[in-house]
Formats: sequence, structure tokens, C-alpha cells
Amino acid sequence: MEKGKNISFAERFRELGLIIFIVVISALVQVRNKEFLTVLNINNLLANTAILSMLSVGMMMVLLTGGIDLSIGASMAFTGMVTALTVRSNHNIPVALLILESTVIGACIGTVIGVLVSRFSILPIIASLGLMNIMRGLTYVVSKGAWVSAYQMPAHFKSFATGTLFGVNNLVFIAVIIYILFYFFINFTKTGRRIYAIGSSPEDAKIVGLPVKRVVLLVYILMGALAGLAGILWVVKFASAQGDTAVGYEMNVIASCVLGGVSVSGGRGKVFGLLLGVILFGILANALPLINVSSFWQQAIQGFVILFAIITNIIIKRNNDRAVLNRRVI
Repeated sequence: MEKGKNISFAERFRELGLIIFIVVISALVQVRNKEFLTVLNINNLLANTAILSMLSVGMMMVLLTGGIDLSIGASMAFTGMVTALTVRSNHNIPVALLILESTVIGACIGTVIGVLVSRFSILPIIASLGLMNIMRGLTYVVSKGAWVSAYQMPAHFKSFATGTLFGVNNLVFIAVIIYILFYFFINFTKTGRRIYAIGSSPEDAKIVGLPVKRVVLLVYILMGALAGLAGILWVVKFASAQGDTAVGYEMNVIASCVLGGVSVSGGRGKVFGLLLGVILFGILANALPLINVSSFWQQAIQGFVILFAIITNIIIKRNNDRAVLNRRVI
């Protein structure tokens, strides 16, 4: 039993360490710039982090199965462009219908990757990298290389990003709803438990009869749907759709998951830790410009923090595995 306590303590310490790190960074930035902890800046931080947090939910599920999806930035660009072209041709289409269109298209893209990974056993990094290039190319094809700019979009469409529901920014409200649903899905459903089991030991999952292929397919479909949703929200927020939208954004999403303690080797990660990772990444992106850190140093600092998180996760995983092995021997 003592070994089991050590394992849980290590996990709790990692999340507690994240909380302390967030508090310390916030305090230091506030000393340098009094605008950081103002209501206006916090609202901006949350709104700017909302899209990242939605995508991190999907990426966490993918990583839990031992996979990865590098196509989400390209999927966002394609779904956002298709939605922008749709609203440009018909200004009277309700935003809800456009959100549905973008989400369904994203789910279809996720289905393609899921089939390649689950049915044809193609490595996730290869399948998603291939789809990334295809979707980038298709984005330029459907747009004919042109942008869809703010003046071509109706006012009710652009105002959705700044609108509120129950006093909460629409983007933040959507992110909160997604996190609540995800928390119950991953922790209290049979499929959620299967996702952890498949990532922890794929071979054992097959031996005990778990529907590995079906679960993996579902995970990529959900990731694609969230990428599609993020695509239209990105267009709404920035009032622009272009071929190079969200280039490299998948790296930010993966980094947020890693910061939150989600293992890239699968089977390990918590929703609360993920949320802390997203918040920390959002704070870094928001705070560093406020204290006049150059863009070059911003990337370097984020890289150091991510590297530290990866090393910490590896150390904790090795200690936990060693503790489990010791328990079995005893």
C-alpha cells in the first residue's frame, strides 16, 4: 500500500507544482506589468486560450491511445475556409448552422485518419502528416489562393466571438461546456476507460477483447470534429480566413497536453492536469509580450518550459513503473 501512496503523491505533486508555477509566474508578471491581472486582460487571456483548450481535449484522447494528430492545424484552415466561403455567399445563414457544417467536415477528416490508423495500421504520425499536406493543398484549391476578409463577412457572424452567454464570452462558454462533457466522458463511461486501457497496453486490450479499432477510430473522429469547430471559431475570432491559418498550431496543442502531464506514450493523463497545462501555456503566450520579451525569446522560454515538463513526466512515469514493479515483486 505504501508504494501505491507514493504513486498518487507523485501525480498530485506534479499538479500542485503546476499550480505553484502558475501562481509564481502570474505574480512576477504582475510586478512587471500592472495590467496583467486586470479583468480586461484575464478575459482576453481566457478568450485567446479557448480554442487551444478545445483542441487539447481532442489531442489528449489521441495521446491517451498512444497516437498523435499533426493535421489539426490544416483541418482548421480547411474547415474555416469552407465556412468563410459559405457565409460570404450567403450572409443570412445562422451561425449555429455554420458551426455544424464546420464540425461535420472536421469529423470527416478525422474519420479518414482514424480509418488509416485503425484499419490499415498506418502509423498515426504518417497518416496525420499526409492528411496535413492534403488539407493545406485543398484549402488553397477551394479558395483559389485568395483570402476571405472581414468586410466580406456579415456583422452577426463576426460579433459571435465577442458576444456573451450568461455573462461569459461565447468562446469561453463553449470551451467550458466541452471540458465538462469531456470530464464525464473520460472518467465515467466505458469508452473513456477503454481509451486509457488501450493506451496503457494495446496488446493486452486486444487479448481481453476490447474493441481497439473502434475506439481508436472514435478518438480521431472526435479530434477531427473539435478541429472543425476550432476552424470556424478561429475565423470568427480573427474575422479572416486564409490558406496558412493555424500553421504549426498543432505543436501548441501538443505542448499544452505535455505541460498538463499527458503522456505522449499513451495511457496517462488527467483532465485537471490538462486544464492546468492549457492555462500555463495561455499565460506564457499572454504574459511574455506584456513584459516586452522579444518574440525570439518567447519561443525559447516556451521551449524550455515544455522540455522541463517532458523530463518531469518521464521521471514520474519511471518512478511509478518502478514502484508498481516493486509491489509485484513483494
